[in-house]
Amino acid sequence: MDPTLALQALAAIIADEPLRDRFLALTGFDPATIRARAGEPDMAEAVADFLAGHEPDLVRIAAQLGVTPDHLIGMVR
Repeated sequence: MDPTLALQALAAIIADEPLRDRFLALTGFDPATIRARAGEPDMAEAVADFLAGHEPDLVRIAAQLGVTPDHLIGMVR
């Protein structure tokens, strides 16, 4: 697992208001939990699951980070 890539993906999700709201709703995390656990393996797994669950978001975030979708999912899982 690449913790830096996972954090970059999380930051991209959080920076996009509709995506952030859906991430919070689907994961049950609140902003304080995300701040406290951003670098933890379970947060990286939540990011990977979230992105894998909706391919358009996966493709968009991967493009923002300059990696392929397969690389992004493979690196954060």
